[in-house]
Amino acid sequence: MTDITALKTKYTAQIEGAENLAALDDIRVAALGKKGEVSLQMRTLGKMSPEEKKIMGPALNGLKNELAALVEARKLALEAEALNTALASETLDMSLPVNTATGTLHPVMQVMEEMAVIFADMGFAVAEGPDIEDDFHNFTALNFPVGHPARDMHDTFFLKPSTTKDGEDKSSTENETGEKMVLRTHTSPVQIRTMMSQKPPIRIIVPGRTYRCDSDQTHTPMFHQVEGLVIDKTTNMSHLKGCLTDFISAFFETDVETRFRPHHFPFTEPSAEMDVRYERVGDEIRIGQGDGWMEILGCGMVHPNVLTNCGLDPNEYQGFAFGMGVDRLAMLKYGMPDLRDMFAGDSRWLSHYGFSPLLQANLATGLS
Repeated sequence: MTDITALKTKYTAQIEGAENLAALDDIRVAALGKKGEVSLQMRTLGKMSPEEKKIMGPALNGLKNELAALVEARKLALEAEALNTALASETLDMSLPVNTATGTLHPVMQVMEEMAVIFADMGFAVAEGPDIEDDFHNFTALNFPVGHPARDMHDTFFLKPSTTKDGEDKSSTENETGEKMVLRTHTSPVQIRTMMSQKPPIRIIVPGRTYRCDSDQTHTPMFHQVEGLVIDKTTNMSHLKGCLTDFISAFFETDVETRFRPHHFPFTEPSAEMDVRYERVGDEIRIGQGDGWMEILGCGMVHPNVLTNCGLDPNEYQGFAFGMGVDRLAMLKYGMPDLRDMFAGDSRWLSHYGFSPLLQANLATGLS
């Protein structure tokens, strides 16, 4: 008992006199650590007689708990002292002007976020894929026959082979089967990859960059698309029309009258283009009113050949697909006259059309 009293007196004084957290922790380890004095004393209990254990056991446990409580109390006191010292020494000059200069979110990114929110409410997931594709995923699997105009050099960016020192072409521009690699002309290859990697039901949208040899007021060599794909056993054309009509009304935040015209796409059958009613007032285009019709996107039921190419039985599965240009939708919704300005990097244009990065795309879709 004399040793216990001595230990208590010794470490109580040291704990109360600790000047900082580091010193306090050293004292804790010296007393209560694995090799601390109190811990070593507790190891001797095994060699004591039952009568000694009845006395020394509670005494040592009481000392351990008491010292631990003293350490915790001193720790809280030292932390409070450190905080008070910091508050007294650290000051904030409230007279300094507020720095309000912030960057802006590009309209393309804002519109892609808005579209993702709307389609998420419809149960669509987001899928992504590589910008560089092979001929199979970009053309063949999508039912583009050999010799189709879309495969021509004037439409597609084919990667040019580089040569080695001995003059031979490198194979970096071909895949393992020898197919040429291209900058994807649409985001449809991601649909192919999805159908080949997972079983229906499938319900995805595919946002991303695409590339074609085209440049004017409404076309750029690099642009953005959002495509959608639904594959199951019961989806039909009426579901496609309802989905896209609900989307376009939610996107433009007004009731929009639509119509579907027969069209041709190699990867869908039947195929259609969707038009929206609009009118032009001066330089302004107003969607959802007027007597004019504007083509807004392409769509259709997934072609049986595409399903077969992806390993799906067209007698069991069916579905629809659609694709639309993000940049063009941004122009229509926010009144931008020239598509090329989106990629010119003009800070004045970005400050005018850009969005606050704190603005969340949270559209009221009204969808159930």
